[in-house]
Amino acid sequence: MTIADFGFGPLEAQLWQVLFLSIRCGAALLAAPMIGGNAIPPQLRALLALVFAMFVVHWAPPVSIPAMLSFAAVLAIIQEMVIGAALGFVLQVAFAVPLIAAEQIAGTMGLAIATSIDPASGAQSGALGSYFGLVLTLLFYAIGAHLLWFELLIESYRVLPAGSFAVGHGEARAIVEFAGFCFVTAAAIAFPVVLVLLTVQVVTGTISRSAPALNLFALGLPAGVLAGISALIIVMPIVIGQFTDLLSATIDQVAFLAGHGR
Repeated sequence: MTIADFGFGPLEAQLWQVLFLSIRCGAALLAAPMIGGNAIPPQLRALLALVFAMFVVHWAPPVSIPAMLSFAAVLAIIQEMVIGAALGFVLQVAFAVPLIAAEQIAGTMGLAIATSIDPASGAQSGALGSYFGLVLTLLFYAIGAHLLWFELLIESYRVLPAGSFAVGHGEARAIVEFAGFCFVTAAAIAFPVVLVLLTVQVVTGTISRSAPALNLFALGLPAGVLAGISALIIVMPIVIGQFTDLLSATIDQVAFLAGHGR
């Protein structure tokens, strides 16, 4: 008995190809801070992943897609999820730098109690951390780093074809080293302001020791806040330069993970 073929076989194969290629894009968009937050609906993120997959189908060279529901397909899906998550996780680590620096500064200034709800993650964050995060986000879009990240995400399919690569020891070590670089950058951003605040606290403690009648809390807290704000205004150009260097290093790290640094 011959069963008529109405042409749904090629359509199913093309649909599986698009869905398979959208896994890496979906994992990267889910892990990236500018799109993976709670402010972006999951339906929109899934639609963006499918749109990127359509670009990849026509832009990247054709690759051999494993058969659907096979063991090779399961392994390939896991590999694609790991690659996409790694490309987005690098941005997450970079965007955590202003929060770490702001927590160090706010704790010394006495502004640790000034918290607000972060609309991207839904968690509480300091007011100073929200300000630093906003500055880094605006700088990220101003210098076109988001376009470079999207380009590297799509170009990764050329260097690392879908289903033929897994993140190894070198890539995992590079991510850990980049996290260490981000911690050093956060400490470098907070160091000048913390040093000024430490000096103010030492002077305030000396004055209160010399004149016990003075109220240390009434004198120290306003002095620390004023000194911290003044120090932030003075060092803000330096902070902008450090944020720019951080974004440049982040794009270089993404390029290495995408295969362009090999």
